[in-house]
Amino acid sequence: MSTPVLDSHKTPSEAPVEATHAPGGVARRVGAFLLRELREMVPPTIFFFIGFNLIVLTTNLLVADYGATFGSFMLATGAALVVGKAVLVANATRSIRRYDRAPLIRPILFKAAFYWAVVFVARLLEHWIRFWLVEHHPLGTFLPHMIATFDWHRFIAIQLWIFVLFLIYETATELNHLFGEGELWHLLITSRPSELSLNRRQRILELVRLSKLADAHSINEFHDSTSNAHTQLVDIVRRIARQT
Repeated sequence: MSTPVLDSHKTPSEAPVEATHAPGGVARRVGAFLLRELREMVPPTIFFFIGFNLIVLTTNLLVADYGATFGSFMLATGAALVVGKAVLVANATRSIRRYDRAPLIRPILFKAAFYWAVVFVARLLEHWIRFWLVEHHPLGTFLPHMIATFDWHRFIAIQLWIFVLFLIYETATELNHLFGEGELWHLLITSRPSELSLNRRQRILELVRLSKLADAHSINEFHDSTSNAHTQLVDIVRRIARQT
C-alpha cells in the first residue's frame, strides 16, 4: 500500500513542459553571468576610454596635429576594451585581494602594478596574435621582428600612462569601497539634506572617531550604559543623526 502509484491520468504533453525548465535556468544563469561581467567591465573601460583619448588629443596638440584622426580614436577605444577585459581577468585571481586589510596605499599600489602587468602581457599577446594570425608571419620570427622593428619608445610611454591612470582609477575605487558602494558618487554629486546638523567634512570626522572608538573598546563596554565608551557612542550617534 505504501508503494507510490503512477498517475495514469497524466497527459503525455506534461513531461516536456517540466523538461523545458532546465534550458531556461541555464539561459538565465548564463545571462546573469554575462550581465555581471559586463557590469564589472564597464567602469574601467569608460575610464580608460576617456583617459586614452585625452592622451591622443594632447599628443596631437603637442605635435601641432589638431585634426584628431578616426584611426587614433579607434586605437584608443580598442586599448580601453583590452584594459577593461584585463581588469576582469585580474579580478578573478585570489592574489588581487592580498592587501585588502592593509593600509590603503598598499592595495592601491599593488593593484595598480598588478593590473599594469596584466595589461602589459595582454598588449604583447595582442601584437603576437596580429603578427601570427593576421599578417601570417612565421611564429619563430616574432621575437627578432619585435626587437628590430617594434616601436618600444611609444609602447613604454603608453605603459607609463596606463600605470598613472591605474593609480587614479584604483584610488577612486578603493575610496568608493571604503565609503560604501555608490557613496563616493553621492559625496561628489548629490546635495545633503538640510535636516542633517553636520556638513560632509564634520560627518566624516565623526565616523573616523566612531571607528577609533570601536577599535579601542569591546561590545560589552558599549552595552554598559554607565561606561565612558557608551557615552561617547551615544554622543557620536546624536551628532550625525537627522535632527527632528
